[in-house]
Amino acid sequence: MATTNPTTRSLIRSLRIAAFTGAGILAMASSAAQATDGYFLNGHGAKAKGMGGAAIAFPQDAMANINNPASISGIEGRVDFGVEIFIPDRGAEITGNGAGLDGSYDGNGSNPFVLPEFGYVRPIGENLTFGLSINGNGGMNTDYERANPFAAFGATGDAGVDLKQVFITPTLAYEFTEGHSVGVSAIGLVQGFRASGIQPFAAASADPANFTNRDTDWSFGAGLRIGYYGELSENFAIGAFYQSTIWATEFDKYAGLFADQGGFDVPTAYGAGIAVTPVEGLTFAADVKRIEYSGVNSVGNPLGVLFTGVPFGADDGPGFGWEDVTVFKLGASYDVSESLTLRTGYGRSDNPVPRSETFLNILAPGVVQDHFTVGATWRSESGFELTAYAMRAPRNEVLGLNSIPMNYGGGEANIYLAETAFGLEFGLEL
Repeated sequence: MATTNPTTRSLIRSLRIAAFTGAGILAMASSAAQATDGYFLNGHGAKAKGMGGAAIAFPQDAMANINNPASISGIEGRVDFGVEIFIPDRGAEITGNGAGLDGSYDGNGSNPFVLPEFGYVRPIGENLTFGLSINGNGGMNTDYERANPFAAFGATGDAGVDLKQVFITPTLAYEFTEGHSVGVSAIGLVQGFRASGIQPFAAASADPANFTNRDTDWSFGAGLRIGYYGELSENFAIGAFYQSTIWATEFDKYAGLFADQGGFDVPTAYGAGIAVTPVEGLTFAADVKRIEYSGVNSVGNPLGVLFTGVPFGADDGPGFGWEDVTVFKLGASYDVSESLTLRTGYGRSDNPVPRSETFLNILAPGVVQDHFTVGATWRSESGFELTAYAMRAPRNEVLGLNSIPMNYGGGEANIYLAETAFGLEFGLEL
């Protein structure tokens, strides 16, 4: 009878354990909200989130493969499960509109949101490490429950959108020489989308029957993430990653809303980071990341495309007008004792929404730029860890400039967003 070698058996066990646990996470990850780096969360893993998201060169838990697939080579076997309570405050104000849209509008009809994540890492050979993460993304969500901003046009019901995303990421990292590793992740995507209360704009769609109020539609996709992690000395590490576009199937029920007949891929992203430990127990980490929102037509194309004769849903049709963003993250971690670690961090992101594109982004005001974080980990002698963190992104407002086309009465749409989040993570060394 054929037998499998120890490395293969270890990988099979790892996949079974991770898949079983991850199935529960996938079932939970059903809610979404506005997020911090455009429509992405400020970080992955509770320890990284406590440091402003800085993690590309500073792996700390089993979610490290999301930040840099190569970095899990620096982690012993462990499993982590975290939950975040996410509370956005979003809304809009319309002024000077000749069609009767003027007013202040509260988009907080749906709050708060629960965002789970799961990570599993295990060495499966002398130089090979396997990891699996399953995480829910912030996505986009607005719910104008109290008053529909487009009611004067004849819109009915609550206006808003809800984008929810779950990423399933198996990873292999290989340490090719001491302290230096490369890694690769296959990224699976499950995403759902729903839009409601925007009926009047369907008249400008190539497929008005599939524009709004079609309940939640589902899409599936896949992409690739590669990375490098290097410990140049005991006190200095570097890292880098590149994530391809995650190509997704179309949202058929919203083929008349999103460009390219319902296309909604996840944009390309890449970044690099450093981690410095000047004295034992104190580490500073810094990351820089680029997210190319403009490469996804349904996100990056401007609304003005509509007035060149290209309707919603058409090839290269109108989108939200988001621009590419650069994100900076800084964090510090200090071991007070063997059982207690304290963290703090700060992140700064470009605003993806130009002042000329605020009208459609009443539905997706992803405009926060600064976020501040604190966190802590308590660990027991048995290897159990409890990590907590908090994040605050102060309110940022984008004032429209020639933002509402004259076809819709002109005037300006001003949008705003602020965020608060709290999270817990339970970790266990294997």
